[in-house]
Amino acid sequence: MIERKPLLWAVLAVPAAWLLARFFAEGLWPDDMVAPSGEWAARLIIVALALTPLSLLLPRSGLLIWLVRRRRSFGVAAFCYALLHLAFYVGEMETVSNMLAELGSPGIWTGWLALLLLLPPALTSNDASMRMLKAGWKRLQRLAYPAALLTLVHWILVHDSIGEALVQFAPLAFLEAYRIARLVGFGRSAGSTA
Repeated sequence: MIERKPLLWAVLAVPAAWLLARFFAEGLWPDDMVAPSGEWAARLIIVALALTPLSLLLPRSGLLIWLVRRRRSFGVAAFCYALLHLAFYVGEMETVSNMLAELGSPGIWTGWLALLLLLPPALTSNDASMRMLKAGWKRLQRLAYPAALLTLVHWILVHDSIGEALVQFAPLAFLEAYRIARLVGFGRSAGSTA
């Protein structure tokens, strides 16, 4: 087990290090790295959001308990990979005017909006923000859910393919459906005993 945060962050940084090593060693163009960096951002959003419903499904798993306690790290890492994705995208587009020219495309603005929605949770994923925002902290962190949905739409539209994106997001959809069914089930059983 990785007990210390620096070690966890070192593990989370491995894909980024691999992407950057490939980019510089193989002399790749930024457009070669836009998709892989975006896919890592999406995967880490999925992991961060899937941990809670997965822990409800497997409540006695020591590994899941450990992971849930560190889910903020996964969310912040997802945001960092989204920034890396943005950096490669900016490199691919070369100029602001090129970026503005395609901003109206649904495949593009969904990505920008997902990034903007991830910004507040990323900036407040620390103990000081939790103490300061109190109950509002959790509401702010829930912006990750619409960001994940926009990420899915962005992926589908940019790659013009629904299959690969759905394969990546299917586990999260299943786990969230289980979580909702569990909440609805508990609500009914509580109402029937009253």
